[in-house]
Amino acid sequence: MSLAKPKKILIQEELEHCILHGLVCEWENALSILSSFDREKMRKPLFSIRDMNGRWGYWSEEKNEIAVSRNLVLNHSWDAVREILLHEMAHQFAGQVLGARNEPPHGPKFKRACYLLIADPKASGNYKPLDELISQDSAGTEDKILLRVKKLMALAQSRNQHEAEAAMAKAHEFIAKYNLDLLTRHEHRKFVSVFVGSPALRHFREDYHLSRLIQDFYFVYGIWVSAYVMEKGKMGRVLEISGTLQNLRIASYVYDFVKHFIDSQWDIYNQEKGLNRYRKTDFALGVIEGFSLKLQLQTQKQNKQQNNIKSNLSLIKIRDPLLQEHIDYRYPYISKVRGKILREDKHVMQDGICLGKKLIIYQGITKKGTSRKLLD
Repeated sequence: MSLAKPKKILIQEELEHCILHGLVCEWENALSILSSFDREKMRKPLFSIRDMNGRWGYWSEEKNEIAVSRNLVLNHSWDAVREILLHEMAHQFAGQVLGARNEPPHGPKFKRACYLLIADPKASGNYKPLDELISQDSAGTEDKILLRVKKLMALAQSRNQHEAEAAMAKAHEFIAKYNLDLLTRHEHRKFVSVFVGSPALRHFREDYHLSRLIQDFYFVYGIWVSAYVMEKGKMGRVLEISGTLQNLRIASYVYDFVKHFIDSQWDIYNQEKGLNRYRKTDFALGVIEGFSLKLQLQTQKQNKQQNNIKSNLSLIKIRDPLLQEHIDYRYPYISKVRGKILREDKHVMQDGICLGKKLIIYQGITKKGTSRKLLD
C-alpha cells in the first residue's frame, strides 16, 4: 500500500508552510514600532496553524507559541490574519515585557500592549474578521444609506447614457451629503483599516494615482504599509485604507471597479498596437486623471445647483478630524516615497483621459479571490 500523500494534501501543506513564514515575517515587522528596550524582551515564538472551534488564535506562555486558526488562514484575507496575529502578539508582549502573568487575559496590561502594538483588543472569540466585517449587511442607519447608494449605482447600468450619468452623479452627491452630516454630529465613529489590492514587491505608478483618487473623493485615508507577499515569500507593500465601514466598502468597490475597467479597456485598445507595459501605465494614468476631472466637474455643478453653505464645500476638501486622530495613532511614522517618472506617451495618455471622462461606476463587479461582497 502506497504511503504517498494525496496531491491536495501536499498543496495545502505547502501553502501552510508559506503562511507560517508569513506570520514570522509579520511578527518581526510588527516589532519595529516598539522601543529597542521592549524589542529585546520579546522572544521569537513558535508559530502553528491548528483546527480551532470558537476562537481565531491563542498565545501559549508555557510553549512560547502563537497559534492561529486553520479556518482563518485558509478562508480569510491576509489583513484579517494579520489583525489576529497582532492581538495574540499583544498577549505575548503583556506577559514577556509588562509582566501580566497574574492579571486576567484581557486586563489593563494587555490593553496597554494592544495600544503599543496598534492591535485590536477585541479581535478574539466571536469577533468578525475584517473581510466579514466589511461585507456584512445590517439594518443600521448607515447601512440604509449604503443601500441607497447601491440602488443608485444599480441605476447607473442603464444603457441610456444620460440616465447612467445622472444616477452616478446622484450617488456621489449622496455620499458627500452623508459625510458632511457626519461631520456636523460630533459623535463617536468606528474606524477600520483594510487592504485594497494585493501585497506586492513592486507597484506601478497607476496604483499610487488610484489610491490618491479614492482618498480625494471617497472619504478614506490611504497609506502604503508593509505586508507579506505570499507568492514571493517576503515582505512587500500594500495599500491600506482607513475610514468608516460604509466608506470603506464604497472606496474598495470603486478601486476594484476602476482597475477592472483599465484592464478590460487596455486589452481592447492594445489589441492591434502591441504596446509594452510602460504604455499601459500611461493609459491607466490617463483613465484615472479623466475620471478625477469628471468627479471634480460633477462637484462644481452640484455646488452651483445647491446654493447653500454645505454644497460649497468641495468633496476634495472634506476632512474628518476624528479620522485624522485615528490615522495619527495608527501610523506614527509616515515617510513619503517618490518614484522615478519615465518618459510618457502623451497620445496614449490622452486616449486614456478621454475614456476616463466617460467612466461610470455602477453595481455589478465582484472581487475575485475574496469573500468580500463589496457593493453586490
